[in-house]
Amino acid sequence: MLTLVKNDKVQEALAWFRDLRRTRPFWGGLWMFLGGFLILRVSAVSLGAAVSGGITSFGGWLTGGGLIVCAVLVWADPGHRIVSGIIGLLLAISSLVVSNLGGFFIGMLLGIIGGSMVIAWGPKRVAETTEETSE
Repeated sequence: MLTLVKNDKVQEALAWFRDLRRTRPFWGGLWMFLGGFLILRVSAVSLGAAVSGGITSFGGWLTGGGLIVCAVLVWADPGHRIVSGIIGLLLAISSLVVSNLGGFFIGMLLGIIGGSMVIAWGPKRVAETTEETSE
């Protein structure tokens, strides 16, 4: 019989990750990160070739890298989520033109979904405790 032993450090790490996920727009940032990664991978141009090719070949690095930076900024500082979400949306939409149809539409769609989720996210409200007074 296999017994699953739960380590205290594993439980602490899971609790930390759960708190992180609940206090930040985690899923929207994850979709933006994945969209930026796909845009970067589909453009698949080395940085040296992108710099020597000019702005036309640098578009994949700009839009994909920008989406990844916006996702990391959203996770690091959720207070600026609206600005990062709007910039992420604009980068995802512009990747359609500048970077191989936005990672063959998949990276662009993931970036748009993630940016929208980041903008729509709001901090969880704390339930107020009310004390009833008996007369």
